[in-house]
Amino acid sequence: MPLRLTVYHGRTLSTLIDRSGGLRFKSCTSRHLGATFQTTETHPKKYKTIDDLSGPSLATTVYWLFVKGYSVKSHAMQIEHKNIYGPVWRSRFGPFDVVNVASADLIAQVIRQEGRYPIRTELPHWKEYRDMRGQAYGLHVDEGPEWYRMRRALNPKLLKLPEVSRYAPVIHQVVGDLLQRIEKLRLRSGDHATVSDLASELYKFGFEGISSILFETRLGCLQDEIPEDTLKFIAAVGDMLTLSEIVLFLPLWTRKVLPFWKRFVQAWDDLVGVAQRLIDRKVAEIDVQMQAGKPVEGMYLTHLLSSDKLSLREVYISITELLLGGVDTTSNTLSWTLYHLARDPASQDRLYQDVTSVCPGRQQPSSEDLTRMPYLKAVFKETLRMYPVVPGNGRLTLENEVVVDNYLFPKKDPVSSVPLCSQP
Repeated sequence: MPLRLTVYHGRTLSTLIDRSGGLRFKSCTSRHLGATFQTTETHPKKYKTIDDLSGPSLATTVYWLFVKGYSVKSHAMQIEHKNIYGPVWRSRFGPFDVVNVASADLIAQVIRQEGRYPIRTELPHWKEYRDMRGQAYGLHVDEGPEWYRMRRALNPKLLKLPEVSRYAPVIHQVVGDLLQRIEKLRLRSGDHATVSDLASELYKFGFEGISSILFETRLGCLQDEIPEDTLKFIAAVGDMLTLSEIVLFLPLWTRKVLPFWKRFVQAWDDLVGVAQRLIDRKVAEIDVQMQAGKPVEGMYLTHLLSSDKLSLREVYISITELLLGGVDTTSNTLSWTLYHLARDPASQDRLYQDVTSVCPGRQQPSSEDLTRMPYLKAVFKETLRMYPVVPGNGRLTLENEVVVDNYLFPKKDPVSSVPLCSQP
């Protein structure tokens, strides 16, 4: 599964190293919680370093990924490595020398020390492409105050429940189209009951759902005849995510003899090209409304274009990145949820009662209805525990030294917070 990294807000924990090798914590105020840490006494013990950590070599990592088949289930490899090396270990992946943390308490230690502007693990090939095409960096590449500015512009309409609830009518339409599509496929099958490739249909549903919010338009992913631009868009998303991991892992000299870098660039070109055309179309619609003296109405994209908090170049790349984060997160979670419900009739019946007790018949649920379906929430949380969409959450220690367990990591050491997960 391609590596995708999520940003969290953190706070600064200032540290000083005393002459005896111990660590002192300075008083500092949390930027988010208003909490103050009091100065503690000096700890005279000597901390271990990254060189004291055990873990797989680069060759061993390659063997696990591409010989043992863990490249498509990297979260399972993390479980195995935690069992072998403990909750903190060192691993190599391409150009990265990574400290892996697989314990809730230790992950909390990392987050508490990451500073106001947490730096995700670098994506140098993404940055290179953006520089090559003269594009804005976006959330996955930019950092510091610029990253924070974009984050603040993008977040409100996506993370606040009252705002998200406004998208319900559009999503209901997409869900209705999915159900009609599945019923049509069942009737076309030999036994009039089987959908031969449900995962593919759920992927197209995820694509249609997130696109209807981000671009405020339907792309026709669930139609019998999918538009050519939409097919190009779907293929570009899959190709870019798959090739991103390969390009990152391979040394630069291979670009002259292997096709992966060229295909990676082409996938990005296709992806950004279609996204720009859709956004430019919305810009033209807004211009027409304004010239006619009509109020500008719309949802997420209209808000970004009207707020003047982001440049048009930043809107192009931000919307594209949000699309990347919304497609397989939705389809992967739905695929595994339906798989386990199909294997567990008792849980399926319990979920059915949980939903129909709040929304009987064909009543469409509102956001308030969803809060009264605790088992539905539990089903999705358990699915994500067993099959996390994002296998790791990387951070670079740039502002301060970081202490995790008994290890001291200087600035610029990558620390990867690995979510706890298990196999059924």
